[in-house]
Amino acid sequence: MKTSIIVSLAALLVSRAGFTRAAQPHTIEAKGKHETVWQAHPVRVLADLPMVPTDGALTEYGGLKRASGAKATGFFHTQKIGSRWWLVDPVGGLFLSKGVNSVNTGRTSGAKEALKKNFGDEPGWARATTTMLRENGFNTVGAWSTNDELRAVEHPVAQTKLWSFMSSYGKQRGGTHMEAGHTGYLNDAIFVFDPGFETFCDEHAKQLAATKDDPWLLGHFSDNELPLKRSCFKGYLTLPENEPGYRAAWDWLRRKHGAGATLASVTAADEAEFLGVVAERYFRITSAAIRKYDPNHLLLGARFHSAVYDFPELFKACGPYVDVVSVNYYFAWTPDPAKLAMWAAQSGKPVMITEWYAKGADSGMANTGGAGWLVHTQRERGEFYQHFALSLLESPVCVGWHWFRYADNDPADKTVDPSNRDSNKGIVNATYQPWSDLLNGMKPLNERAHELIQHFNSKP
Repeated sequence: MKTSIIVSLAALLVSRAGFTRAAQPHTIEAKGKHETVWQAHPVRVLADLPMVPTDGALTEYGGLKRASGAKATGFFHTQKIGSRWWLVDPVGGLFLSKGVNSVNTGRTSGAKEALKKNFGDEPGWARATTTMLRENGFNTVGAWSTNDELRAVEHPVAQTKLWSFMSSYGKQRGGTHMEAGHTGYLNDAIFVFDPGFETFCDEHAKQLAATKDDPWLLGHFSDNELPLKRSCFKGYLTLPENEPGYRAAWDWLRRKHGAGATLASVTAADEAEFLGVVAERYFRITSAAIRKYDPNHLLLGARFHSAVYDFPELFKACGPYVDVVSVNYYFAWTPDPAKLAMWAAQSGKPVMITEWYAKGADSGMANTGGAGWLVHTQRERGEFYQHFALSLLESPVCVGWHWFRYADNDPADKTVDPSNRDSNKGIVNATYQPWSDLLNGMKPLNERAHELIQHFNSKP
């Protein structure tokens, strides 16, 4: 009798935490971006672990109070305590950035009508949305968010800003085009060798001075998903001859292989080394501009993506100039601990996962756009969130993650890039209705993040 009471009580506690114990082994059917057949993938969820309590007392910023060894500086900063990297909030709390990207109001007439009906006006939306984020354990708004409105609420969450140095310069200069999810450049050759780029960055960065003293600002992203590929070396070498990048690439190649060097002279080692040259120059210029006008906040990198996951030279090049390496992590069902470790080892800095998500087939949306996984239901989206985040919490180099994104794509919005037109990516739909089953999976994990780290650290 006593045993059955204990079992029943445990089941009740699990249920109230927002999840139920899963049978083993547990799988979810999913399809990747280029897959046509559903495949079963294993998942690990909270119910598969021993019961972990919610986190203890938190600071107003969402960091864990009474943090041994953490220093309060008045701004967010990074600190390695023992073998683990952390963000530290302005008052010295250990902080894991649990965020959502693109926390914005919709632009279509339908979205505007829904905002007025649900919230009254944009300040009402900002208050309600911030409350919803906090209630579900989120403490950060990620890239592309409506910073001014969200900062104006009485009890905000931490903010990030995306400044798009290279893409803004490229649009002013000419020679860019829209690609799915990011700006495209001729031959994937960013304009880092242009004499005007450094001057532009200095002028562009003057905007940062307005928030340099804001303690709620987590930090700055310099760009999003630049085409930093090894193949870009040949891209530079085949630009029009009047391009500064063309001249810089040929000068570099001839210094390596002599005056008679040709395209055929290029080796795989050359491609890797030149990528490091491009990246080092980009991060050196942008970080100098940022630091000149805002010496107080974190440099969060340029949101690496795709093939760069396996390019150690890229992470090594950015390391001296960023505080956190940001990675938009797609095409992986489970984070690879070896990859995360390599990113941190090469850069010497902690890692933040700044995009990832799954879409639900039960949303009624076409779900053709975007790089995230497709699963059957909203509940499975929540299970995927737990599965992916648990692996991130196990990594001593990961200091947070940002789900992509706040609201589903609005098919009526024809102004966005092709990857953001028809998919169920949000924690709310395009008219601000929450996906409750998804949030029911997110909330209990978010509220236990520090305790889960403690649990993983205590494992033999």
